[in-house]
Amino acid sequence: MIKAAVIGVGSLGQHHARILTSTADVRLVGVADINPDQGRAVAERYGTRFFEDYRELVSLTDCVTVAAPTTDHHRICVPFLDAGRHVLVEKPIAADPADARDLIRRAAHAGVVLQVGHLERFNPAFLAVRGLARDPRFFEAHRLGVFVPRCLDVDVVLDLMIHDLDLVLHLVQSEIRDIRASGAPVLTGKIDIASARIEFANGAVANLTASRISAEKLRKFRWFQEGQYFSVDLGRQAVVSRRVQPADNPVGREMVAQEISVQAGEPLRLELVSFIRAVRGEAPNGCRGEEGLAALDAAHAVLARIAAGR
Repeated sequence: MIKAAVIGVGSLGQHHARILTSTADVRLVGVADINPDQGRAVAERYGTRFFEDYRELVSLTDCVTVAAPTTDHHRICVPFLDAGRHVLVEKPIAADPADARDLIRRAAHAGVVLQVGHLERFNPAFLAVRGLARDPRFFEAHRLGVFVPRCLDVDVVLDLMIHDLDLVLHLVQSEIRDIRASGAPVLTGKIDIASARIEFANGAVANLTASRISAEKLRKFRWFQEGQYFSVDLGRQAVVSRRVQPADNPVGREMVAQEISVQAGEPLRLELVSFIRAVRGEAPNGCRGEEGLAALDAAHAVLARIAAGR
């Protein structure tokens, strides 16, 4: 039986608690939250204990998931990693790349799993096409959200765009050569809307747009590769694909629809199950700390270009 705990049971963390409670051979031994009323309510709902001090959970657990504000990730993760506890930390891995590198070092020294919660990796629509990627050359992503007063400790690049940065880096497997970006604060004191054009050493290009002040929600991720196009609707968990085939026309080819089935599922459940399997040694880490750091480095590079006005 794996003994688990959740640190931070707000809008997302409470679902960590829900899923872990219903995961086979896992016992949720406790939750912690800076808001005692919220923490006690979630603990009561899922039949576990509330802890005002998350550090009390170190000696009681085998693993922990951290869904606290980004700026608290490093401080919370350190005592668990140092005590040899496995950690899943929500994205981004940390607010600062130096803190992320420190977490990676500590996890390696302790020989434990440090998984980063880049949730879209576990979206069934992405899972349905991930294995079909063949040297993708051009990406386009739009991630638009209505304003919600949460995750305001970071800007839209670290809050939303980093999802698509991670997916692109996961598929391209090439070094970034150049970034051009723009963005602006509109409603908060941080960047609320941003766009970036990223060029890779292998020639691939990605155009990404993220907003947390839009009138509607949209999460679409598209890419082109030789002979094929994919449009992944991460919100609806649907895929549209078109492939090139010979045709009797002036160019001798045409694009035709290709059916790709998607097995619906809850991405967070798939992510947490992958973490538990990694803790048990049954499967590889679904998103290693180093991969979380790569996405964080890219996000900070985008922010630097925005700050520089290019």
